[in-house]
Amino acid sequence: MEMPEQPRSRRQTRAAILTHLLQSGGSFRPPLAKAVRLSEASLSRILFDLKAEGLIEEIRRPAPYVGGPTGLVSLDGAIALAGLELTSQHLSVGVGGLAGELHYSERVPLPKQPTPESVGRVFREASTLLRESTRQRRIRLAQIGVTIPGLGRLSVSGNPIIPCDVERIGEMFAELFPEVPVAFTNSVVAHATFHRCRTDNYPFSDAHLFVFVGQGVAGTWMDDPSEGDALQPVELGHMVFEPGGPRCRCGHHGCVEAYTSLPALAELLCTTEAELVQLGSEWVTTIPLTSRVRRELRQRLFRLGLAIGNTLNVKPCRGVVISGWPSLLAENDRRAVIDGIDACLLGGRKSAQVSLAFVPPSNGNDPQAALAFAAFCLARSGGMPAASTEAA
Repeated sequence: MEMPEQPRSRRQTRAAILTHLLQSGGSFRPPLAKAVRLSEASLSRILFDLKAEGLIEEIRRPAPYVGGPTGLVSLDGAIALAGLELTSQHLSVGVGGLAGELHYSERVPLPKQPTPESVGRVFREASTLLRESTRQRRIRLAQIGVTIPGLGRLSVSGNPIIPCDVERIGEMFAELFPEVPVAFTNSVVAHATFHRCRTDNYPFSDAHLFVFVGQGVAGTWMDDPSEGDALQPVELGHMVFEPGGPRCRCGHHGCVEAYTSLPALAELLCTTEAELVQLGSEWVTTIPLTSRVRRELRQRLFRLGLAIGNTLNVKPCRGVVISGWPSLLAENDRRAVIDGIDACLLGGRKSAQVSLAFVPPSNGNDPQAALAFAAFCLARSGGMPAASTEAA
């Protein structure tokens, strides 16, 4: 016998509608009602409120079938969001819309040897630029999203990749944007959100593990986006495979990140991380791979697979998405990742029923990931202020 479904608050119901529209890009009313488990009458009442608040719009579109609905519900394109994305070279800041369009962006370079104080000054410069540009354009921001590589869940001030004091940066945003909600997250969460909401034909709709291989190596558990713990970062890149191996930015030696991150890849290819980022997806055809380098690359990818397999042994799930430079390689090279996963999982992927998918890397297009995270935060809040009451 199935347990009766728990009643949802008004915020949760609105969040379910908005997150579905964010991920789908728009929906007619009947399938939308089915997706969020509401009657069409209840859905109509909530859509009336969301439309009155300027969060959604409904435009005429050809019916999907004879006699079908002609009103397509989507998020309102007039809503403005801001994203700030910290990378190893710069802090990018931009303003965009809920559908993913980028209105404008700017980049503030980081010093060659960043400190919490100097990174704080870069954040102040970028946020001041944001405040002045939105005032000049008369843009009212609905949400700000900030992404920081390596940001941990246990301590917002500790950061092993780029030193910065998140608590003080948060106070600065409260000073400059007192009426705008601001959310901070680990970069992997932002890139996972970007792919889930912006990638056509994203491979999974249910719970899965998203792995991002970029400046660092990390993962995040992805679940129902309307839940509070829908995105939980996992620092799987800091599993130690060889204590005497290369030094990792976390301070240990022989972590999987020390072998498979972009800096590690650049060193193997005798180039720089900045050059790889600039080449983007073209590096696989621009930089020749000798047989020795290809063998080493596959060995490192096997270790990445081991780290993913170990993670799945701790918390099993049936889907894994990998984004980053490994997704650019030929299938024969990527096979090493699958072999590593199979070497870890009890019985291999077939027995554990794990599906693996590769999606294109999203690094280098900042601040798009931060903007996608801002859109996700706005949708998950139901478009309601944090202090508002939640009538059931």
